[in-house]
Amino acid sequence: MPTAHPLRAELHHELHARPPEALSAPLAVLHCVMWADAAARQQSRAHLASLLAAAGLPAPPEGANFHRAQWPELTLRWEQHTEFVAWTFLRPMAAADLQALQAGAPRDDADGVPAAWLAALPGQCLTRLRLWAVPREAVDGAAAVRALFDASSVTGSTVISHSSDLHTDMRLQADGSLRMLVLVGEHAPGRVTPRRLGRLVQRLLDIETYRMAALMGLPAARQSVAWLASGEDELARLAQAVQHAAPDDEAALLDRLTRLAAQLEGHYAATHTRFSASAAYFSLLDQRLAEIAETRIEGMQSLHDFMQRRLMPAMHTCRSAERRQAALSARIERVSGLLRTRVEVEQQQSSRELLAGMNQRQELQLKLQSTVEGLSVAAISYYVLGLLGYLLKGAQRVGWPFSAEASIAAAVPLVVLAVWWSLRRLHHRIVGHGAPTTDRSSP
Repeated sequence: MPTAHPLRAELHHELHARPPEALSAPLAVLHCVMWADAAARQQSRAHLASLLAAAGLPAPPEGANFHRAQWPELTLRWEQHTEFVAWTFLRPMAAADLQALQAGAPRDDADGVPAAWLAALPGQCLTRLRLWAVPREAVDGAAAVRALFDASSVTGSTVISHSSDLHTDMRLQADGSLRMLVLVGEHAPGRVTPRRLGRLVQRLLDIETYRMAALMGLPAARQSVAWLASGEDELARLAQAVQHAAPDDEAALLDRLTRLAAQLEGHYAATHTRFSASAAYFSLLDQRLAEIAETRIEGMQSLHDFMQRRLMPAMHTCRSAERRQAALSARIERVSGLLRTRVEVEQQQSSRELLAGMNQRQELQLKLQSTVEGLSVAAISYYVLGLLGYLLKGAQRVGWPFSAEASIAAAVPLVVLAVWWSLRRLHHRIVGHGAPTTDRSSP
């Protein structure tokens, strides 16, 4: 065998994680979903271990996210998910249980589990579902439906190839639970095998779990819609102010836009994860509804129709809030871009005016420099002619034939021209070494 990837076994066994039970009717199921943070999820593991220890059963393996425990008359399934922990108790029903169910007074589904232990489940109860799967022949189905459910909202459909009937009213009872009743076919050709019944029960539990988990995004969406309305009004006011703003007002407007963008980003960060999770849960819910293959019973609405009519508006609210967040962010960016463009154009205009002023000062400096250069020629020429006068006076004593005054007068134009030419040459040499080389062929 080649070297195996370190995650190969874990990824492979994920396919078989949380397998459905092979169940037989009549059966009572209590399903509790506790919304839990990391600390509560860790506490739930310890809470499970305490129950198992009291019954003399081994604790769940460290790091396991699924555990199944069996008592003589009770089965417990414990499942830890990213945001919640699911506790499922399954108990076979006796004849007395069926009679109580048909009368609308079902027995406690978690009989055998300490009530104090059950009340102390870590986390916050998100859903509590009581489900009964009973053979069609074991009870009067019509009487049981009338006794258990509200006639104004009861649903009715056949599931898994018309082999079973599903009824619920999706209403909270006095004990805080919802009720579902599955009337199971036990005879050919519509006989339901234990494996098929187990998969059906698991999908129904998933439907209620994911329905509530998907709705967790609705409060955040409602709050987001209220905030977005005020944010959109603020942006509209800012857009009008930008249109008529004076240059002195632009810095304050840009600051307000920046603050609004920061508030939006904070709001987006606080809600994006919840909206994404709600969309994922709704997708799982839709998949589970499709898998039970409902067909509506004449005169009743199906569970799928009930969910679509009641749940879709909530999901549309979440999606609308997310889209409005993205649209508001794009509009803020556009208005900010327009304002920044105005500021940049005005800055460029100021820069041009500054450069024009610098050019004027440079021209004045050049004129002043030319004046100074003229005075410098006269001054230097004066000193050179003075030195030349001393030289000529000395030269007369050794035989210079011309007078010193005539010689100095004749030398004045030559000295002035030589000094001017020398300063000019020096100036060109300094400018030539200090100025950058330019391409004269370019425009």
